[in-house]
Amino acid sequence: MRNRPRTRLLPALAALALLAAGCGGSDGRVVIASNADAEVVAALRQALDEGGFRGRYLIQTLGTAELSGKLLAEGKAIESDIVTMSTYALESAQAVHPMFAALDFGGPRPLAGDDARFRPLTAQEGAIIANLRMLEEHALPRPKSLKDLADPVYAGFVSVTDLRSSSTAWLLMQALVAAYGEAGATDVLAGIYRNAGPHVESAGAAPLRKVRAGEVALGFGLRHQALADKARGMPIDVIDPAEGTYALTESLAVVDKGPAANARALPVARCLLRARPALLKTYPTPLYHGEAAEAAGRPALPRVFPQPLTTVLLAHHQTLADEARARARR
Repeated sequence: MRNRPRTRLLPALAALALLAAGCGGSDGRVVIASNADAEVVAALRQALDEGGFRGRYLIQTLGTAELSGKLLAEGKAIESDIVTMSTYALESAQAVHPMFAALDFGGPRPLAGDDARFRPLTAQEGAIIANLRMLEEHALPRPKSLKDLADPVYAGFVSVTDLRSSSTAWLLMQALVAAYGEAGATDVLAGIYRNAGPHVESAGAAPLRKVRAGEVALGFGLRHQALADKARGMPIDVIDPAEGTYALTESLAVVDKGPAANARALPVARCLLRARPALLKTYPTPLYHGEAAEAAGRPALPRVFPQPLTTVLLAHHQTLADEARARARR
């Protein structure tokens, strides 16, 4: 889900070079392209290694924009056999290039979504993140909503991400639009940007890093990362906003390469789902029938955006965010 800086592409480019040279996937290994965070990749590796596929796969990690661009540009000609990334991006690629195979290997039934081409892996949720020491030190009230972050009392104390560079910001935008409409959301976001000032970040994890370091008192970021900090005893708390908590799912899909398909692709994809118990500990949102998560890890007000999430909708919301940022500078 995260958007990595350009230097993080070097390992992926090196892997592509190996493929071009006849190594990597050409030796029978299943090539998996993923935009997942490190903890997800670690769980996927463990599931595959324990499932008997050690040495039989190669995971290439790319940023969301890079991987989405490859899917849209290359379609089923992409070198990867399996892709894991944001579900909306997979669905958008499928709409442009019918390129994914039906996953007819059975297994648990997803709670949402009926497209047999995609199986969800994680759900990433957003939340307000607070540095409790800073709130106390600066006598700042504890916010209850995203709209509260636009209150001038928080000027200089807020960090958020730019929707043009981080999908984490889309979780914020979905909540604002659903609660206040597009015009109202733009107004509120302009106030949040005004309070953030130089703390509008390009990386999804940056607000949490700034809250940890005490550079700001409040941020909007990924809920599971802040919960992990809180569990480690850091002075960090998670505030589920009154507007509700929205999520972006990440799914896996198998590229339909026809007769050229790697025979191990479907068995590897099925094995990847064995990572769900480990992933549920970090991303506490049940995605399949029969799954359960500890109540302490669940958001108070989970919400689903009323429109289907697509790259077209994302582009529209990015335009609204651009207008909000322009207003904040006036």
